[in-house]
Amino acid sequence: MLRNEVFINALLRKPVSYTPVWFMRQAGRYLPEYRKIRAKAGSFMNLVTNPYYACEITLQPLERYPLDAAILFSDILTVPHAMGLGLNFIEGKGPEFSFPLNTEISISKLQVPNIEELNYVFDAVKLVIKELDGKVPLIGFSGSPWTLACYMVEGKSNTDYKTIKTMLYSRPDLLNRILEINTESVINYLNAQIDAGVQAIMLFDSWGGILSDDAFKRFSLIYNQKIFNSIKQRHDGKKIPIIHFTKGGSIWIKDIADSGCDAISVDWTLNLNSARKIVNDSVALQGNMDPMVLFGDYDSIFKEARRIIDSFGMVGDSSAHIFNLGHGINKDTPFELVLDLVNEIHDYSRKYHV
Repeated sequence: MLRNEVFINALLRKPVSYTPVWFMRQAGRYLPEYRKIRAKAGSFMNLVTNPYYACEITLQPLERYPLDAAILFSDILTVPHAMGLGLNFIEGKGPEFSFPLNTEISISKLQVPNIEELNYVFDAVKLVIKELDGKVPLIGFSGSPWTLACYMVEGKSNTDYKTIKTMLYSRPDLLNRILEINTESVINYLNAQIDAGVQAIMLFDSWGGILSDDAFKRFSLIYNQKIFNSIKQRHDGKKIPIIHFTKGGSIWIKDIADSGCDAISVDWTLNLNSARKIVNDSVALQGNMDPMVLFGDYDSIFKEARRIIDSFGMVGDSSAHIFNLGHGINKDTPFELVLDLVNEIHDYSRKYHV
């Protein structure tokens, strides 16, 4: 039984007494205790694939801050790694695949992975759930089929995504094969996380925003919608809410709201009051502070947090706001200020809840 259900209730647009808050990438490099474990582990992959390390890192921000949710420490690229693409994290460069999908033959051989290849993730979920003991809910997650495909085809992070966009326009049949396999893989992966105990799901469509309007709907959103319609809606009698996030996706917020998710995580490019009007309070909204605001002084940070809460406005019986950043917390963020920010969000937001 959860002792703090504010986050879950907000996702389901049920009445709450204050605006819940958590931060994307809240368990990570900005915390000194994380850096100690990272040095001990020797590599990022050792952290991700070790359930005990993953559990400890997931819990670290909860020991510092009164956050309303935990998010599992993992990586969206664990799924293609289980497909045999050979994931490595290169210091100073980021993720790279040893065997990217750069030929028609490699794409033809791509298969949905054996879910047991990802048991280290599910073992970490079980450990975290046990350690949390109902303190707050745990969020599980995956990358979207399109976002995973970007890394799988390019082989690493990129700036223009020329290779996969060339495939999109010249060989959409090959791209659709990748996306279909990714979709089935993500459904299996998220269902296994739900079985292991996560209480909410977030789908990171991080690179959806690089697409044209038509391409987003044909190669990203349609596959995300299939995931929302296929993953388990309930576990142990409880509804499992789903959050959708597309960085740079404000233009499609109405389409996303109609896709079957329970909440939309909004980046900093859209005013929350405008977002509410567009979706007509049909979903909860999460966000949307620019992570770079956290490098300002206390007055400017608190002023921006209050402005965001003000922009959402009154929270009624069918609307809800979860405070978050518009993307992940930066690794150089001063960790000391986060405690005061969380407390300010909790305190200031109470006037908007009835």
